[in-house]
Amino acid sequence: MAEQTTFSILPVLIVAVSLVGAGLIMRFRHDPNRRETVSVVTGVLKFALVMAMLPPILRGEVLRCHLVEILPGFSLVFRVDGFSMVFASISSFLWILTSFYSIGYMRGLNEHAQTRYYTCFALTLSAALGVAMSGSLFTMYLFYELVSIFTYPLVMHHEDHEARWGANKYLVYLMGTGKLFFLTALVLTYVLAGNLDFGPDAILPADADPTLLVVLFILFVAGIAKSGLIPLHSWLPSAMVAPTPVSALLHAVAVVKVGVFCIARVIYNVYGPELMQQLGLVMPTAFFMSATILLASMIALTHDNLKARLAYSTVSQLAYITLGFALVSVSSMTGGMIHIANHAFSKITLFYCAGAIFVASGKKYISELSGIGYRMPITMTAFAIGAFSMIGVPGTAGFVTKWFLGLGCLDNNSMLLLVFILTSSLLNAGYFLPIIYRAFFMRPSTADKAGLQEAPAFMVIPLSITAGLTILFGLFPQPFLQLIGEVLS
Repeated sequence: MAEQTTFSILPVLIVAVSLVGAGLIMRFRHDPNRRETVSVVTGVLKFALVMAMLPPILRGEVLRCHLVEILPGFSLVFRVDGFSMVFASISSFLWILTSFYSIGYMRGLNEHAQTRYYTCFALTLSAALGVAMSGSLFTMYLFYELVSIFTYPLVMHHEDHEARWGANKYLVYLMGTGKLFFLTALVLTYVLAGNLDFGPDAILPADADPTLLVVLFILFVAGIAKSGLIPLHSWLPSAMVAPTPVSALLHAVAVVKVGVFCIARVIYNVYGPELMQQLGLVMPTAFFMSATILLASMIALTHDNLKARLAYSTVSQLAYITLGFALVSVSSMTGGMIHIANHAFSKITLFYCAGAIFVASGKKYISELSGIGYRMPITMTAFAIGAFSMIGVPGTAGFVTKWFLGLGCLDNNSMLLLVFILTSSLLNAGYFLPIIYRAFFMRPSTADKAGLQEAPAFMVIPLSITAGLTILFGLFPQPFLQLIGEVLS
């Protein structure tokens, strides 16, 4: 299969702009206004550069920039297709909103080490976009590991015993599996194929030993622990010790999306749909992903801590993305790809709301939220929209995902998988609807009646925007569907 490739320096500039921004943030460490202005301006500039790549991508071109060849077929190279654009546009746009949100959160709580926070934030988004625009398995692995390194200080932000323990677990899980399994899989792929560059055709040869290819696939899945698949998921709830904007970054934009994006690239660009079917990996992988969806949802039901419930919801929702790619039909992969965007807007809305509740009231537990919808109507309405999207209510972004995944199940003649998806929606409703009911249909406490109000505007405006976009892309998903169509056509 041939592809129309065009040279572009834009991917390099997109990665570099955050590095420059991080330097300026440190330069203005004693001037909060300038420091935060740099963070926002850097985000806007990064998004503008990403959008500059959109016209050629929509024309069916693939942008490529080859930096250096280490060994034959072993290169540091950027490659941008429609799939890259979905991830890159979402993450760069949401960084702008999260920058504003962070100002309200960090100032509202008078947090310490704000310069370190904004610096690591910029570096993390640079690495995440490096993954999105990777043109080779080696490039993807390099930026995958950089995401772990740059997010470690963010998880450890509070610097108490709980934060250090959570951050250390986070790093051991992610870098341990990355070095032990992902790197091993990368080396074996190079030995088998002699090439690690992504292109229109899959990297691995179809005539390689089938048993070795199956083992190699297991190494990839185990090595990409950022995807949050059970049983290598427990780092994710432990990372909830981080400030809420970091949790939003981890669970909606950067870290977990890096994980599922990498697995999607492995399935689509390293193996390819035909080889996945030839090896008999499709249905076993799909059932494994379905098990994660259901188990994580059941665990979420048991948690009273709001962020912990959202964390296990993330574990479940991420598996929708990998399930879509595992089924390797056009419909299912469309559902998996578009859920990168849909989940990003919906879940970041939920985490924004959790942070706004904490800043305004100091409340972290669901059992404390009785009647809070009357005192924080904007925040809790946005929360309801995000929750409805996670459930898959028509008119929200999440419904589009589940529609395409359902079609993918039918394409594979698997009614059982379809039942699993429908069951997961019921479980989603089981752990989200009680929160909404408590907020709007139970009486507030006496203390809340006295003076609880919305969080600062810097927090409320971003969560209102993401909630609005959750509905917008539920009603008009065509922009993302067009990008996805450029990859799958």
